[in-house]
Amino acid sequence: MIIQPTSLAALTWAGAASGASAESWRVGSVLAARTVGLNEQNRFIIQIGALTVETEAPGTQLPPQFQVRVLSLGPEPKLEVLGSNPAEQVIAQALRQRLPQQNGYAPLLATLGVLAQRPLLRQLPPGIRNALALLEHSIRTPVEISSDGGLREAVKRSGLFLESQLARPTTDLGVLGEDDWKAALLRLADVLEPSVRGAPQNDTETPPPLFQRGLVAQPRAPMPEPAQPGDVESLLTRLHGDVHAALARLEVAQLEAHNVGAWMIEIPLQGEGGQDILQIQLTPPQDNADQPSCWTLGFALDLPALGPVQGELQLRGLRLAVRLWAQRVGTVERLERRFNELSHLLTSNGLILDQLTCQAGLPQQPSVRSSVLLQATA
Repeated sequence: MIIQPTSLAALTWAGAASGASAESWRVGSVLAARTVGLNEQNRFIIQIGALTVETEAPGTQLPPQFQVRVLSLGPEPKLEVLGSNPAEQVIAQALRQRLPQQNGYAPLLATLGVLAQRPLLRQLPPGIRNALALLEHSIRTPVEISSDGGLREAVKRSGLFLESQLARPTTDLGVLGEDDWKAALLRLADVLEPSVRGAPQNDTETPPPLFQRGLVAQPRAPMPEPAQPGDVESLLTRLHGDVHAALARLEVAQLEAHNVGAWMIEIPLQGEGGQDILQIQLTPPQDNADQPSCWTLGFALDLPALGPVQGELQLRGLRLAVRLWAQRVGTVERLERRFNELSHLLTSNGLILDQLTCQAGLPQQPSVRSSVLLQATA
């Protein structure tokens, strides 16, 4: 959040920023804070130590009283919110650990494609071959997700809900272990440990599928080349890093869903000549007695034949609005040619279609700031 001082606190803030209150505003200092209320511009008023500042409404609700730690000083001091709930602090710490480790699924899928080639596959130990086969089995096909039941099952087995399903006494652990994406990743990571020396490295900066980033259509990654022809060891080292980076990415999405109240889900798909990634953002209806319930489903996909495509579906009762975006003009035309068929399919299922459009170009993602960090400006 960007915090700006109110006019009443300008002199006090100037004194703190210039060093008059340096003793209490040292980097690392922990200050008491409390929420005061809203001003006429609908901004939050927060008192931090001796300062009263205002801020835009945060993405998550702040408690009446909390603490902040000074992370940096200068013209825009940065403050970290310390949760009063110990569980919130554990989640924040887990996020900090996993964010530098994470990477998208595309590099992992590219490495899997190389190792699936028969000359290299024959050189792999049996345990790794079995774990790779299990992971490949958990990758869905376009046919499997083309029905509502198939898509629901793909979301359920995307790894995001593995732990919650394990906690249910009626869960078939054998089926879950074979179909769930995260379970298959964990199994592969386990069998790779004895074969690969050293901690996994991740030098790329691909951001995770967080709500601060929004939906992004992800293209296929180029297949890596072995260090030498037939060199399996270098590919296994790469696979080791890719698996741990994918697990960290998935766990970041799980931790973020705790606070946001929505889900960001990635589903690997078996495509022609490789694998693709379907990204879904599912926002359930908010509790509002004055408005009809509204489900929002966003998706992003980058197929070699179509290029990047994004979409958003909003369902209020039986009324549906569908908006699509495609980067390529030719893809827009191909999608629009299917509009009559899609419209008939939706209305025949009892829905009232309010909007069905497709635009050239991709939508700009809104800037959403995390509530983990407070950034204050004078």
